[in-house]
Amino acid sequence: MNELRFVYPHLLWLLAILPLLLFWRGRSGPAPSLVFSSTSVARIIAKGKNTRIGKVPILLKIFALALLIISLARPQYGNTTTEVEASGIDILLAMDVSGSMEAQDFSLNGRPANRLDVVQSVVARFIKDRPNDRIGLVAFAGRPYLVCPLTLDHDWLQKRLDSLKTGMIEDGTAIGSAIASGVNRLRDRKAKSRILILLTDGMNNAGKIAPLTAAEAAETLSIKVYTIGAGTRGEAPMPVRDQFGRKRMMRVQVDIDEDTLRQVADRTGAQYFRATDTRSLENIYKEINKLEATTRKIKHFSDFRELFSYTVMGALLLLISAIVFTGKRLP
Repeated sequence: MNELRFVYPHLLWLLAILPLLLFWRGRSGPAPSLVFSSTSVARIIAKGKNTRIGKVPILLKIFALALLIISLARPQYGNTTTEVEASGIDILLAMDVSGSMEAQDFSLNGRPANRLDVVQSVVARFIKDRPNDRIGLVAFAGRPYLVCPLTLDHDWLQKRLDSLKTGMIEDGTAIGSAIASGVNRLRDRKAKSRILILLTDGMNNAGKIAPLTAAEAAETLSIKVYTIGAGTRGEAPMPVRDQFGRKRMMRVQVDIDEDTLRQVADRTGAQYFRATDTRSLENIYKEINKLEATTRKIKHFSDFRELFSYTVMGALLLLISAIVFTGKRLP
């Protein structure tokens, strides 16, 4: 982006003195309009119209002084470019969007909220905290599907995250297939670190691939799989509709296969976490953020051209013009 800048912008405050100089010069009387070779010529001219040419030299000198002050501030014109390099860490988020994610055992802004809404809010902050990572998103229920490929365009990723809702695909919890899908998306990436963060609130009951089989594939490809079990222990309130279409809450049993999720994480060199409320979920993503630290790499490029030679030249031309007007004589 092109811009005009000054190396010493504080010197521009000297321009504020110029109106004071004009005021002081006005009180001391105007400069002579013309210089005559004899008083007889002056008497003849005095009979005609008055001329204000005597004000021109002082104005030219003031403008010249203004250009000299601008020259001292060193004006430059050009552009700066900032490049942010990717960290070299690729992260794929696998999120459960099965019907059980509607259970309202979490809170958001002090009010009861379902699991999916809270997960979307927490993951959004996680994405914001990692601006230099390529991040993708896979959602799963009875089967996985790609919501957003690995990208540095986190604004687009955020829009795709916000679009998630339950009931988008057939219900179920295909944990193994979700891991396999994530591994497949990460396998050909040449990043220095590749991680999959899988969140679920249930047990593997769909899909054709067992979670541990998918974990073996991840281990072979050196892909870490962090697993998160979301939901309170025991029972959780779930919204259901009765035969008249009225919505009411009922308690449902929470079943999470923690042993399998823990084995998946251990096998791939990662960790398993359990989130029983909003705060613990936030802390989990913060912990993963620390475990997979990234370094921000920024490069600045500048290309500016000095303009002071033009302003100095302009000031000299104005001074020469002032001298010409001051020294102008009538025969």
